[in-house]
Amino acid sequence: MRVVSLVPSLTEAVAETVPGALVGATDWCTHPADLDVTRIGGTKNPKLDRIVDLAPDLVIANEEENRAPDLAALREAGVDVLVTEVRTVPQAFSELARVLAACGARVRPRWLDEAAETWSGTLPTFGATAVVPIWRRPWMVLGRDTFAGDVLARLGVDHLYATHADRYPRIPLPELRASRPDLVILPDEPYAFTADDGPEAFPGIPCALVSGRHLTWYGPSLREAPRVLAEALRAAHR
Repeated sequence: MRVVSLVPSLTEAVAETVPGALVGATDWCTHPADLDVTRIGGTKNPKLDRIVDLAPDLVIANEEENRAPDLAALREAGVDVLVTEVRTVPQAFSELARVLAACGARVRPRWLDEAAETWSGTLPTFGATAVVPIWRRPWMVLGRDTFAGDVLARLGVDHLYATHADRYPRIPLPELRASRPDLVILPDEPYAFTADDGPEAFPGIPCALVSGRHLTWYGPSLREAPRVLAEALRAAHR
């Protein structure tokens, strides 16, 4: 198999499970750190001609991370495209199994079983209300029907815009402050919030800086995501 991945979490999953299958990945595919493949641009602006030149047997994509016109153009060029949809933790496991089989995995990988066991067991819980920004300028937060929202809900976090009409609503900063959450959760992707960029916008409200890979990626990181996220949440809300 020759596989091009347009999704960082799927890149990590395939690289760990089917070594050598990947021939191309996005500039944002940072795991594994030693991945040596052709880079084909970003998730939203892939270089389609470069992908076609790689002559892949399969391109793996996601309905949220990648643009439908790009995927349509690849199909028109004769490229087979597999598109995932992941909005819950259980859905992540079923979609990962589907992708890995399509990429040539002959057996279900041990890491996937370990991750499923982790999430089906007793999880660390953290009872709190939270606002979860994913962008600023303008401020955008987690809304309804998102994978990251489901991850947090399973850890006992009630994010305050979970029933909003939009999946990633734009909310003015004064309104976010006025909602008075117990906690503001600031991931380092897609916007790279840091200790100096984000917390200052929410004076008097505890802020938890968390790993975007553990909050939003569905792949090998799911094995340790509950522990890593719970540690970050508890540290911020002591």
